Amino acid sequence: MTIDIVVPEALKKTYERMHFAPAVKHNGLIMCSGVIGTVDGKVPEKAEDEFRAAWQGVQYTLQAAGAELTDILDFTSYHVGMQEHIMAFVQVKDEFLSDPYPAWSAIGTTELAMPNARVEIRVTARQP
Repeated sequence: MTIDIVVPEALKKTYERMHFAPAVKHNGLIMCSGVIGTVDGKVPEKAEDEFRAAWQGVQYTLQAAGAELTDILDFTSYHVGMQEHIMAFVQVKDEFLSDPYPAWSAIGTTELAMPNARVEIRVTARQP
């Protein structure tokens, strides 16, 4: 089986260093790796800025794969401090996604790969 990977220009160093594709296309689907919301390599102080940066990262990867946010079928968000930040996450999410909304699972966890990160978003989308 051939794997059609998606590696946007800005993520090539991460692909080479960490050995994972930002997205993979197969059978009409785009499976995106988790996206953490960093700005200039750092987690923003404000949760809303982090959440916005994460959604912008998702959008960037989907566009590199030839898709848009409206093509998202399902996403999972992983949260550190979920009860404290979930409503802010929902408000920012709604800046990027609209009706008809995709399926969503929100999972609380104790930590993510990036120190001090509060959220990671993993997406499955359709190829338009």
